[in-house]
Amino acid sequence: MESFWGSLKNELLYQRRFATRAQARAAITEWIEVFYNRQRLHSALGYQSPVAFRQCLL
Repeated sequence: MESFWGSLKNELLYQRRFATRAQARAAITEWIEVFYNRQRLHSALGYQSPVAFRQCLL
């Protein structure tokens, strides 16, 4: 979990400034749903994205 928070901060939060909490919430949600959960390479999955890992299982 610490790795997740570090990635979120380094890849998104430290790169931008948000005018409102709603903008920050929307950007974080998008980062998690679109990038982190679908595209980002995960060491626990053999440096594959979760999508590619699931396709290998099928």
